[in-house]
Amino acid sequence: MEQHYPVLPKMKRRWLVVYTRPRWEKKVDGLLKERGIESYCPVTTMERQWADRKKMVEFPLFNGYLFVNVNLKEELTVRETLGVLNFIYYQGKPAEVRESVINDIKHYLNVCPDLETVSIQSISVGQRLKIKDGMFLDHEGEVLQIQGKNIVMVLEHLDCALVTKVPVHNVALIN
Repeated sequence: MEQHYPVLPKMKRRWLVVYTRPRWEKKVDGLLKERGIESYCPVTTMERQWADRKKMVEFPLFNGYLFVNVNLKEELTVRETLGVLNFIYYQGKPAEVRESVINDIKHYLNVCPDLETVSIQSISVGQRLKIKDGMFLDHEGEVLQIQGKNIVMVLEHLDCALVTKVPVHNVALIN
């Protein structure tokens, strides 16, 4: 007599955002991978100067955050991993990130490995910024206005003021 076992539905995987201890992003990424969890800690490579040498160093693109592609059962494993503080929540549930967003981040880091994030809260009117990409690459200017995720800047160029709208991800703070 043949026995029939119930077929369990395949548990849906989804990308979630994990909040880590400060400066533990890459360590947590490694620990999760050791436990068989698909995780992604986007990193950017920048040159750092020490007194005696220069070195290329990898930094997490998002301080304190990384992404995991998990099913419901694996969420507990993530929570129990050393260095994980919690998931990021949106409307009472762990915040999900579309696969296309993860792929976009990977693509941008391939195209521009020294990419960095700038928080819109860290930019204010009157501040000087440098454009990182596009037609006005390496031009500096002053912030006139912030419109959502775009910045209206004045670029001093050839004895005239040129006003342009620049996406916030395309500027760097000038120290």
